[in-house]
Amino acid sequence: MIRPQKKLVLETGEEFYGTGFGADCRKVCEIVFNTSVVGYQEIISDPSYAEQIVVMTYPLIGNYGITDEDFESHGTDIGGLVVRECCDTPSNFRYTKTLEEELEEHGIPCLSGVDTRMLTKIIRDTGRPMAAIVEAEMPREEALALIAATERPKDLVRRVSCRKRWVTRTSNHRFHVVAVDCGIKQSILSRLKERGCNVTIVPFTTSAKDILAFNPDGVLLSNGPVSALEAPEIRALFAELRGRIPVFGIGLGMEAIGLEYGARLVPMGCGMHGDHPVRDLSTGRINVAVLNQTYRFDTLEGTALIPTHALVPEGYVLGFENREDKVYGVQFHLESAPGPLDNVNLFDKFIQMMEGPENA
Repeated sequence: MIRPQKKLVLETGEEFYGTGFGADCRKVCEIVFNTSVVGYQEIISDPSYAEQIVVMTYPLIGNYGITDEDFESHGTDIGGLVVRECCDTPSNFRYTKTLEEELEEHGIPCLSGVDTRMLTKIIRDTGRPMAAIVEAEMPREEALALIAATERPKDLVRRVSCRKRWVTRTSNHRFHVVAVDCGIKQSILSRLKERGCNVTIVPFTTSAKDILAFNPDGVLLSNGPVSALEAPEIRALFAELRGRIPVFGIGLGMEAIGLEYGARLVPMGCGMHGDHPVRDLSTGRINVAVLNQTYRFDTLEGTALIPTHALVPEGYVLGFENREDKVYGVQFHLESAPGPLDNVNLFDKFIQMMEGPENA
């Protein structure tokens, strides 16, 4: 198979030449890097990466193929993928197609043969620049003009959220959870079902009145793309639910909770995407967690929230709670998809909140 020659052009002017794979088309969007060693299928199917070109820092991607059971959403919303080497001969008895076949099927252009170490350093120093995947022969000035004419996408939560409610059930359930879909991952639903929860998934625009009409035991505000600053609907929804029902926030959902309590979100430049050490402040234990964030809470001073987790060594707040309101939130991926199992037991804290006497 003869693959086209492509190049990646950053808005700052740098060019990276390589071999195209996936869909043979152009793409202009924001670019980020991810430091995870495994889990590329979960990353490309995570709605949190919607309309972003993802650079994988691990040098070999695609070696275990794509497996139908491991998708985190029903589609693939990333803007593009850049790797050092793409393996098109996977070795895995579970795989159903190659990474290239999956990306081509969803119209996602990709690039291999790139010096991802140098590219990562540039992204780290410049933040989250806009970038374009284009034909290798396109003049740089034309590519830069294409980038300049492209606006950063807005309202991405609306794009990835479900259009109508749906339900996932488990046998002998103990609890009923309403999950507000800002870009929810299938593994989150699986972890709740393992703990005896039936889950009703609703669009992010659902009102508090409609959510409470389901008579749930708890509400989950899910992860999603961008930040809670660009999804004010989630913060407004939590304001109506606060103190009335146990609420658990993950990623974007956690940010919305923090903003409503008065904490301040601070931009992080290039953000943090991949495996990082996180300290459980109640035990002092350090676990490995998967982060996907571009904003952070430096402090919770002046709020009614108590920090529960912090990034090592920087100390950024990555988890908090308010026991009186039965509110809990973490900014990292605790469902281990992709990543380690260190933090899966944190779902049990949500279960304990729903086990209160008023919810018995």
